[in-house]
Amino acid sequence: MHDVGLRVRTNLWPVLQQAAAAALSWWIARLVFDHHVPLFAPIATLVALNTPVGGRGTNAVRVVSGVIAGVVVGQLAFRLMGNGPVSVGVAVLCALLVGLLLDGERITMAQAAVGAVISVAAGQQAGIVRVEDALLGAGVALVFSQFLFPPHPLTLLRRAEADTLAGLARALELTARTLDGTEEERAVLPRAELRPVYTLLNDLGTTRDDTIAVVRRTPHWRGRQEPVHQEVAATRHLDLLANSCLTLIRGVEAVDPAHRDVFADAVRGLSGALGALAAAPGSLAVRRHATRWALDVVRDAPAAGPAVPVAAWESARLVARDILVFTGAGAEAAEQAVHDGTAEVPVATPPELRWSARRPRRRRPPGPSV
Repeated sequence: MHDVGLRVRTNLWPVLQQAAAAALSWWIARLVFDHHVPLFAPIATLVALNTPVGGRGTNAVRVVSGVIAGVVVGQLAFRLMGNGPVSVGVAVLCALLVGLLLDGERITMAQAAVGAVISVAAGQQAGIVRVEDALLGAGVALVFSQFLFPPHPLTLLRRAEADTLAGLARALELTARTLDGTEEERAVLPRAELRPVYTLLNDLGTTRDDTIAVVRRTPHWRGRQEPVHQEVAATRHLDLLANSCLTLIRGVEAVDPAHRDVFADAVRGLSGALGALAAAPGSLAVRRHATRWALDVVRDAPAAGPAVPVAAWESARLVARDILVFTGAGAEAAEQAVHDGTAEVPVATPPELRWSARRPRRRRPPGPSV
C-alpha cells in the first residue's frame, strides 16, 4: 500500500494536467473545427502528455510528425489502391518506414501507422480531420508543458538521482546481508537486486537528456542553464559510482569466510551513506553527512595483506571516492581523503534554480542634500 500511495502522490499532478488539457482540446476543437465528435484532438493531447514530465514537449512534436506522415502515406495509398486490405497493409508498412526515417521512436511510428489506417479506411476528409485534430491537440500539450506548467529541471534530475542512489543502496545492503548468510543466499540473492540498477542508470540517462532539452526549449528556463549543466555533470558521476558499487559487490563475493563479517559492516556502511544521499541529494547538510559517513567506513582499511581482501578494500575506497566526487568534493581531494584517513573534505554547495529569477534592485541616484 505504501508503494501505491507513493505512486499516486507522485503522478497525481501530471494526471490532473492531462485531464484538464484533454477537456480543453475537446472544447477548442468543438469551437474551431466543424467536427461532429472531435475525438482526435484530446487523444493527441493525452498521447503527447502521457510520458515522463521532461519529455512531454518532444512527445507532442513526435505525435504531430507521425500523424502527418501517416495521413500523407494513407492518402497516397487510398488514391492509388482504394481502401481494401492490401491498401491498408501497404500504407501501414510505408508509414512505419517513414516513422523509422523520421526518428525511429515508437510513438512516431505508432501515430504514423494509425494515421495511415484512418486515411485509407475513411477517405480523404478523415485524414484532414486527423491532421487538424493532431495539430490542435499537440498545440494544447505544448502550451501545458512549455508555458503553463514547465517542469523544474533540477527537480527532474534530483528525483532520478534519488532513485539511482536508493537502488545502489539497496544493492549494497542486500550484499551485506548475504555476506552474513549461507552459501546459497550468497549465490542467488545479489543477482536479483543488481538487475534494476541497470534500469535505473538507463532512466537516469534518459532524464538527463530530457532535462537538457527542457532548459534549451522552455522559455522559462532558457536563460538560466548554468545550474542545470552543473547538476548534469554531477549525475554523470553516478554512472561511475554505480560501476564502483558493482565492482565492490563482485569483489566481496570472493573474500574468504574469515573476512566476511568485516566486509559486511563496510558494505552496509556505504549503503547507509548512499541511502542518506538518496533522501535529499540536493541538501548540502546531507551531502556533508554522507561524505563523513563514507570516509569513516574506509578510514582504517588495510593497504596490505592477502590479495583478495586488499582488492576488495580498494573497491570500497573507490565507492567512497565516487560518493565524495558526486557530492561536490574535488577529484584529487577525494582520492587523497580515502587513502589518508581524512575525516572530512570540503563539499561544494549544490546548484539551485528558483522559479523566479531574482532581479537586482535599482539604486536611486543620490538626491540633493537637504
